[in-house]
Formats: sequence, structure tokens, C-alpha cells
Amino acid sequence: MHKELTLEEIQSFKGKYPKQLWYLFFSEMWERFCFYGMRGMLTFFMVNQLFMKEDAANLQYGATQAFVYAFTFIGGLFADKILGFRKSLFWGGLLMITGSCILAVNPKDFFFLGLSFSIIGTGFFKPNISTMVGTLYKADDSRRDAGFSLFYSGINIGALLGGYACITIGKTYSWNLAFGLAAIVMTISLITFLYTQRSMGPIGLSPLKASADGKSKKWYDYAVYIGSLAIIPVIMTMVAKTQYTDWFMYTIGPCTLLYIFYEMTKFNSAERKKIWAALIFIVFSIFFWAFFEQSGGSLSLFAANNLNNNLVGLTLDPNGVNNSVNSFFVIIFAPLLGILWIWLSNRKKEPNTVVKFGLGFLFLSLAFYTFYATRFFADVAGVTSLNVFTLAYFIITFGELCLSPIGLSIMTKLSPKPLQGVMMGMWFWPVLTDSMPRDFWAPE
Repeated sequence: MHKELTLEEIQSFKGKYPKQLWYLFFSEMWERFCFYGMRGMLTFFMVNQLFMKEDAANLQYGATQAFVYAFTFIGGLFADKILGFRKSLFWGGLLMITGSCILAVNPKDFFFLGLSFSIIGTGFFKPNISTMVGTLYKADDSRRDAGFSLFYSGINIGALLGGYACITIGKTYSWNLAFGLAAIVMTISLITFLYTQRSMGPIGLSPLKASADGKSKKWYDYAVYIGSLAIIPVIMTMVAKTQYTDWFMYTIGPCTLLYIFYEMTKFNSAERKKIWAALIFIVFSIFFWAFFEQSGGSLSLFAANNLNNNLVGLTLDPNGVNNSVNSFFVIIFAPLLGILWIWLSNRKKEPNTVVKFGLGFLFLSLAFYTFYATRFFADVAGVTSLNVFTLAYFIITFGELCLSPIGLSIMTKLSPKPLQGVMMGMWFWPVLTDSMPRDFWAPE
């Protein structure tokens, strides 16, 4: 059993990384195995098992991803106001396990039901574990970016294992087994968090205080749990019918901004300036993720139809490479880049967040020129080089590492404590802009 620590004791750690970061690292790693394993299967499963047309499957995938990341804002909101980060993680994990189990039982008949549980569960889990990482550091701690870089490596270990294993098991053995594997690893994630959460001290506890008569306000918690279950039929309908996606986004987008503007009135001028800065970073990230997130949609189909299976002399499944090679590169280079940030910081030469974001976009543009260049290696059947395709992912990895973990870090730096979950949810929200058509990538 871990000793209960104060926040000051946690934040006064010596060395590069606090031990609590490693606990969150492993919990997030297994959750990302589940998420990316599921994500990597969706488009291929819809085309080959539900017999959807490719354009319809792409739209369906985009709608699913849109709802996943839209609900990170809602999950962050409930964590900030009612549940706290810990209960939000637990509830989100339970919902993701339930969704994966439903799909494991009968993925064809219960496809949208299982997806709906997973969508809501991810919304409660994802933004709040990232916010907890930020609370491990004092406001002026220069090791924060490095900590998020290491945490990001854990995310991608899970993405690498899940992205390759689940679709390979589904295509080779059984889709029921593939979805069942996602449920098993999500259970491991939840057990990891439950076993280590006492070491977090006061981090992540509910913001609600006990009532005057000494009774805790449990009914607020129950209202969130019941409400999130009650909305599942609505989510099922909206996800199954992609025309509802635009209506939902046109509604939640303005409502989200209005809510943020309302909350800003409660803070002083300096805090409002920080929130505005965070929103500007979020806007820029929209353009980055609109391209990057093609990995689960158009690039997934491009890998299935237009790539050979030869990678530096090895015979590999192109879809498995598409789902996992970016994570492989992140695992290797994220800790190294984190150490580089610390080394530069100690010498007063670390680039600021704006410069890091700019580098991210430069790498992104170079990567997509490389994706485009695959057309020059295509044969008469339109099948092109997996090596060049993988090189593009190698390049885009450095763009991701200059933007994504740094963005997670800056959200926790700039967000006032009562808005940390909401702002972290908004940071993930731009990933829903992944709707560029597959034909953009197909060689002529």
C-alpha cells in the first residue's frame, strides 16, 4: 500500500521524473492499447465485415472519432465540477471495458452499441489522466515538458502494441478475440490505476466538499453516472447516422466556447490572458491534427490497397505498419527529446512553446510531401513502396513530438485549476477534424 503524500511532497521530487508519473504512464499505456487497437480496426472492419462502401466507412470513422474527442470536453467538465479526475478515470475505464466486451460478444450486431460505450468512456478517461500528469509539477518547473514527453512515450507503447496486435488478430483469427483483447488490457489499465492512486495524495479528488451535515454529495456522482448511461441510445443514433455529426458539432462547438467565455469572467486579467493563449494554441493544433489523424481513415485504406508488404527486407502487414510505426518511432525518440529539453533548459537555450509548435508544422509539411512522393514508386497496379510510406511517418513523428506532448504541458500551465479538465478536453477536441478524402492519397 502506498503512503498518502501531500501535494508539496509530490511536487518536491528530485531527479528527472516523479514516481507517480510512472504509475500514470502504465495506466495510460494500457488504455491507449485499447483505444488504438479499436481505432485501427474500425474502418477495415466496417468495409470487410459490415460491407460498407469505403467512402461510407471513412465518413463513419470520422463521425466516431469526432464524438470521441468531443466527449473529452464533457468528461473534463464533469471532472472539474463534480467527480474529480480519479472517479472520472475509473468510470471512463469501466465504460470502455463494457464497450469492448459488447463488441467481443457480437461485433456485427452490437457494433454501434459497443462503440457508444467506448466513446463516452474515453471522454471521461483521456483528458483527466493527462491533467493529473500536469499536477505533479509546480507551475515554474522546467521539467514539465520532459515529463509529458515521457508520458507520451507510454501512450505510444500502448498504441504500437494495440494498433498492430488487434487488427492482426482480427484479420488472422477472430474479430471477437481482437475486441476481447481490448477489454482485457483496459482492465489491466484500471487495476494499475486503482492500485497506485493512493500515492497521488490529494491530486484528482472531487472538488465538491462535504455538506454541512457531514454527508458527502454522492447524488451528484450518481447523476453523472446515470446520465452518461441514459445518453447511450442517443449516441448510438448519432454515430450510426453520420448526418447527425455536423448538427452535433455545430451545437457543441459554440456552446463550448460560450461556456469558456462565461468561466473567464470569474478570473482576473492575468488568468484570462493565459486562457486566451491556450485557446490560440488549440486553434493551431486543429490544422496539425486534421492531417495527422488520417492514419485511421484514408491512410488506413491506402495502406490496405496501395502498399506492398516489404519494409527494409521484412514482410509486414501494411495496415499493421500504418497503425503502429508512428508509435514505434515515438517510443524511441520521445524520452530522448524530453532529455534534450531538460539539457537545453539547464543551459537556458530551450526553445519556447511557440518555436516548438512551429517546428511541429515544418516536420508535418515535410512528411506529407513524402507521403505524396509514394506515387513516384507505384507500379502499374498502383501499389507503391512501404519503405517511403514509413519514412513519412518517421518525419511526422518529430512534428508530433514538438507539438502534442508540449501542448499537453502548456494546457496544464495556462489553465486555472477549476478549468484544467475542460481545457485539456478542448486540447483533444481538434482531433475530430480528420475528414479529408481518401482519393487525395491514391496514386494516379
